[in-house]
Parts: sequence; structure tokens; C-alpha cells
Amino acid sequence: MKVNIYPILSSLHDNNFIESERNKLLESLASRTGYSFNVVPLNKLYEDCDLALILVESGGSENQFLKNIVKFKAPYILLTFGHNNSLAASLEILTYLRRNNLKGEVLHGDNEYIAKRIIELANKIAHPDRLGVIGKPSDWLISSNVDYKEVKERFNIELVDISTQELINEIKKHNEDLAPSMFKATFNYDELKKAYHIYLALLNLVNRYNLKGFTIRCFDLLDTVHSTACLALSLFNDEGIIGTCEGDIPSLLGMFFIRHLLHKPSFQANPSRIDVINNEIILAHCTIPLKMTKSYKFDTHFESKIGVGIKGEMDETDVNIFRISPTLDSFVCLSGKIKENLNELNLCRTQIKIKLNDDITYFLKRSLGNHHLIIYGDNKDKIREYLLNFGLKEVK
Repeated sequence: MKVNIYPILSSLHDNNFIESERNKLLESLASRTGYSFNVVPLNKLYEDCDLALILVESGGSENQFLKNIVKFKAPYILLTFGHNNSLAASLEILTYLRRNNLKGEVLHGDNEYIAKRIIELANKIAHPDRLGVIGKPSDWLISSNVDYKEVKERFNIELVDISTQELINEIKKHNEDLAPSMFKATFNYDELKKAYHIYLALLNLVNRYNLKGFTIRCFDLLDTVHSTACLALSLFNDEGIIGTCEGDIPSLLGMFFIRHLLHKPSFQANPSRIDVINNEIILAHCTIPLKMTKSYKFDTHFESKIGVGIKGEMDETDVNIFRISPTLDSFVCLSGKIKENLNELNLCRTQIKIKLNDDITYFLKRSLGNHHLIIYGDNKDKIREYLLNFGLKEVK
């Protein structure tokens, strides 16, 4: 593992003393990590290393950072000394980054802690999380494509394209029976069996491509295998493997962040009706994770009237409504409370009415897309802090 060290230093300090202290620090870190640490000038290309650290060698070096910030890419990892006001300057730089919605971190403390954190950062970069895109976004999601390169650079997430045909080939390999006690609800056995085979086929792809989650162009399954992925997506989200429908990549990323940050599932849903006067919104979909329901029953998929959809009853409690933008530069996180579970014939199977604490006209004037994620609890502060550190801006 090659680590580049970019030093910044005020002209007021003794270069010989600083260089001696720098060498002691880097030798200590090299012995603890086994990595190669290379001091390079600020004009050397970023791509020449696996991990880049900005070594803040003294106070008064803040302007050196500001002049050279264009040479760096987020996240800005600031390595400090325990003297020469290195920490003070690093904190000033970190504050600047946060004010400008840029992700940064200060590495400070004893060398054992710093070495451990460098290993964590290097492993994250060397082994990015992988999310699958099975098919492509559905034709009606005209604003849900993302820049794969930007996803990799900003979040260190690799998006892996997988063809729908590969999934269909996997589905055809399965003919397992269902265990009688697998689900609390009953339904047409043959339909449940087909839906479960889709789950098993998707599991094969998850293991084959080492995925933390996936999105699927699910409507392609209606004509090819005469079933739906609703039940499979529900089961995967229960298990902590992210699954979103209709090839919606922003929902996939958002759901992945929620699982990583809060260790809980979320529910991908369509905004279906808005009451501006009462600040209420109805959202619905057929793929709710079973663990998010207090009770559930099976029905057909709403639009096609085939396959297996889930009609779940949700707790009437505090929730967040969350989405990131397809441009990956903004997000919305609203607070509210589920007031009622509905049972209307002209909506997707799981239907909830939410009374918002925030301005509901966001959906009518500034919406970041169709699907939004429902998360139990009020996690707004945690979500906001997490995404601001990636440089995203909040839409209110």
C-alpha cells in the first residue's frame, strides 16, 4: 500500500527541525502499518498513490492548504504533529471544509491510533463496496440515472452492471419447495414458490458479484417469468442486503447509507397523494421489509395483478422521509409521523399517511425524484451530518 504525504508548512518555522519530526512520525507509522510512506511535492499527481494524506506541519499553514486545495480530492485527510500548532491549523482547515460542505478528517493522537485509522481508510479505498444494477432504470424513471464514476469517487462505491438475462437464467435453475412455516401469511402456493425462486436467483448474483445490495429493473420479470421481485426485495432488506426496485439507483444508494449509518431497513415508496392544507402525504409500494411491519398479508403486485406483493401495516410512529439526488450533490430528509394505514384499491399494497413536521411543498416545488425512503424514528440530525461530510447539500 503506497501512501503519499503532502506537507504544508508556514515559512516561519525551522525546516530542519520539522523534517526531523516528520521522519520520526512516518517511520513510526510505516513500522505499524507496513505501508510505504512517500513525501511528495504538492504538484505530484494524486493518482500515484493508494491513499493521500495532507501533513499539516505547523500553524500558519492554512493559506498553503487554501492555495493548493484544487490539487486534492475529498475526503481531505489531515495528518498532524503534536507540536508547532499543527493541530490548531488542522482544526481551522477542518472547519473551513465543513463550512463548504466538503468531507474531511483530522488524524491526531498517539501513533498507534493514527496507524490504525490509516489502515481503516486504506482498506476502505482498496475494497470499495459493490452494489449491483440488474438491468437498468425503468423507462419511466427518466431522472434516476447516476454517474458511475462520481459514485466511485465521492462514496467509494462501485456500481456493477448485471444483465436481466443473467438473472432470468438463474431463476430457471431453481425448483425448490417452500417450507410450510416460512411466512406468517398464506397465499397461492405456486405464486409464493415462484417469488421465492426469484429471491434464490438474486442471492446467487449477490454472492457471485460480492454485492452489498442491488437494484433491479423488476418489471422485466412480468413477461419473462410471470412473477415479481417484491417479496425478494423485502426479504433481502430484512437480511441487511439492500434491494430496491425499478432500477432506481438513487434509492439504492440512499437505502445503503441508511443501513450503514443507522443499521435499520427502510421502505422505498411512491408519493401518491398530497394534502397541502393539512401538510399530509400518502405513500405506497409493494416491497416493504417484513421487519418494518406489525402485521402483513400477501396480495398480487398492484400494477400487474400477478406475482406476490406485500400489504403491510406499519407502526403509527415518528418517521423520516429521505432521498438523495440523482446528481449526488444534495439530499432531503423530512420529519413526520405515520398517522394511518390505508386500504385503498387504486394504490400499491402498503399504504401510509404521514403528517409532516416540515414543509410539504418540497414535493411540489423542489422534489429530488419519485421514490422516497421511509425510516422509523427521527434520525434527521445523524443523516444530515453523515451526508454533509460527503459534501452534499440539504434541500429543505
